[in-house]
Amino acid sequence: MPMRLEILTAEGVLFDGDVDSVVAPGSEGELGILPHHAALMTMLQPGELRYRTAGGESYLAVHGGFMEVTGGHVVVLADAAEHVEAIDVDRAEEAVRLAQERIAARPADMDIERALRSLRRAQVRVRVTRRRQRPATGPPGA
Repeated sequence: MPMRLEILTAEGVLFDGDVDSVVAPGSEGELGILPHHAALMTMLQPGELRYRTAGGESYLAVHGGFMEVTGGHVVVLADAAEHVEAIDVDRAEEAVRLAQERIAARPADMDIERALRSLRRAQVRVRVTRRRQRPATGPPGA
C-alpha cells in the first residue's frame, strides 16, 4: 500500500502523489521511510532526496528544511529543492568555482555566512547531479 508524499517549497508544490518509499537526508544521516513508518519529524540536511513510485525512482537536490511522517503521509517542507534533471551541472560547477574564489578573496563587504551557504548549495547540486549521471555498470573492477 503506497503512502502520500508532498514536497513543498516557498515557490509551491514540487511533488504531490503516492509513493512506495522515500529516502531523505535527515539530521542524523540518510533516513528511509516505508508505508506504516512510525510518526516522526526531522530536520533535513542539504543532500539528495529520492522517492520510488510505480513508474520508477525520482531524485531531488534539497537544501534543508523539515520532514514530517504521520500515518501514511510524508510532508517535506524544503528550504529549496529541485529535480536532478532540472540542474545544469556546468552552471552549478561554475557557481562552486565563483563562490570559492569569492570566499578566498574575502572582500570587506562579504557576508561570510551567506557566501558559505551559496557554496554548500552549489556543491550539493553538483554532487547529487554527478551521482545520478554515472553510467550504470557492473560491480567495481568488472
